[in-house]
Amino acid sequence: MNGLVSITLTVNRVERSAAAEPRRTLADFLREDLGLTGTHLGCEHGVCGACTVIVNGEAIRSCLMLAVQARNATVETVEGLAAADGSLHPLQQALRESHSFQCGFCAPGFLMTIMAFLRDSPQPDEAAIRRALSGNLCRCTGYQSIVEGAQLAAQRLSQPQAASPSS
Repeated sequence: MNGLVSITLTVNRVERSAAAEPRRTLADFLREDLGLTGTHLGCEHGVCGACTVIVNGEAIRSCLMLAVQARNATVETVEGLAAADGSLHPLQQALRESHSFQCGFCAPGFLMTIMAFLRDSPQPDEAAIRRALSGNLCRCTGYQSIVEGAQLAAQRLSQPQAASPSS
């Protein structure tokens, strides 16, 4: 063999496989091998949060995880949030309505961080939201609009009619 390993995982509810070098990060595997470019790479040191995805229910920095470590895992990326018809997930809609982002580079990481956080803490207070988001960096906003969007999303997702494919 040419040094590549076969990696199979479930991404956004679809089983996907590709061969990659054992040293390839999950972020690069998602972007380059699976064509899912919504996961952004910022610092590549796990500091900025731009590459956050959900692996087996936990928000992780995909630049710090090797793709081989995600074998047989369930991975959720920002591409999996919207419904099949293209309608926005309630979280995406809430952040949009709150004008949470300017350039949008950090948005996928914030979305996935908030998604995992709200699953664990469906009715958080503002301080808890700020703590949960403290590992994600945004160079454009003062974070207040992102916190407000997360609060609105928490409110909507806690309502019974807010069911969605990713919730």
